[in-house]
Amino acid sequence: MAEITITEAEQRRSTARILDVREDFEVAEGKIPAALHIPMGQLQDRLGELDPAVPVIAVCRSGNRSAAVADALNGAGYKADTMAGGMTAWMRAGLPTT
Repeated sequence: MAEITITEAEQRRSTARILDVREDFEVAEGKIPAALHIPMGQLQDRLGELDPAVPVIAVCRSGNRSAAVADALNGAGYKADTMAGGMTAWMRAGLPTT
């Protein structure tokens, strides 16, 4: 697993799947456009929603939960990275949200 910057995540959005692992109430404040929302606690049951052939960029509020998710996904055969600073950094940088 690599920790990538918000700039790298923005550049790779078209070739990777953004996976938002925050809780519903956090996502209600805004998420990256086209991100797939699967709360961390539901990931095991919803792994089938991810394509193992498509790289994943895991995102949470600050980067802690997404790092754990990226490690788990890599252990399950996916190619996953985590976005440093999470949505806090993304929104602070003024990058797009829905």
